Amino acid sequence: MLRTRLLPLALAASASTGLLASASSASARPATARAASRGSVKVLYAASLEALMNDRVGPAFHRATGYTLEGFPAGSNALASEIKGGVQQGDVFISAAPSVNATLEGRGNGNWVSWYAPFAVTKLVIGYNPHSRFARALRTQPWYKVITRPGFRLGFTDPKLDPKGVLAVDALRAAASRYRVPALRKIATDQSDVFPEQDLVGRLQAGQLDAGFFYTVEASAARIPSVTIYPIQQYATFTISVLNRAPDTGGAAAFVRFLLGSTGRSEMRSVGLAVDATPKAVGRGLPSSLAGVIRR
Repeated sequence: MLRTRLLPLALAASASTGLLASASSASARPATARAASRGSVKVLYAASLEALMNDRVGPAFHRATGYTLEGFPAGSNALASEIKGGVQQGDVFISAAPSVNATLEGRGNGNWVSWYAPFAVTKLVIGYNPHSRFARALRTQPWYKVITRPGFRLGFTDPKLDPKGVLAVDALRAAASRYRVPALRKIATDQSDVFPEQDLVGRLQAGQLDAGFFYTVEASAARIPSVTIYPIQQYATFTISVLNRAPDTGGAAAFVRFLLGSTGRSEMRSVGLAVDATPKAVGRGLPSSLAGVIRR
């Protein structure tokens, strides 16, 4: 009898629990749907940040906001040219040199950028393939001697398309003068050593290059061993801006707030970027929605 009385109660409790679970699941689904439906933010960025954006920033940004990062990496000057030419349309532009923004400012340049904020600094190093026959020499001997050896395959980016290429050429010329190694000047002008920035890491990892000029941020993010070129020092400064006429200004602002917020700064610092806690805007028209992460 007792068992008979308890059975309906148990069934009722089970049904109630099922209804609660179903309601809980139903209430969770719309939140997930809302997050997924926020769409994507297109960020045109210096290719030296590719591993950082793909592996760290992009996934963390999606978890935090529901937006998906749609990244397009290339050399900073090349990106600016494509923006001006209408080849690429984006929400956010990240360059590896403040000077690149000037090519997008003003009526004559399409007025794509009104303001930008320098937010992080990285230094130039030589990254090398650990399986290269020159790897041990690079670890133990002066880099400026090793890269001039017969058969050594060095890569760097085109100075006309990418600020890192300018820094690499400057470093080679400075080393040629400092250490009196004329062969370094020849390397600086050798077009066979020039590759698109977005291809350089892949070529090195595939064994097509023995070494290349990289920023610490990309070498760290891609786990590429590197050697310093000190006392020669070359640095890059990354800048960020929301492009005028961005298709999704709300998503663009969300990305900038995330990247310059505590989580984004932590991700950037984890790969060796020196990050400004609250960068200052250069130019006019900073959106009020970004006042908390960028100073006017």
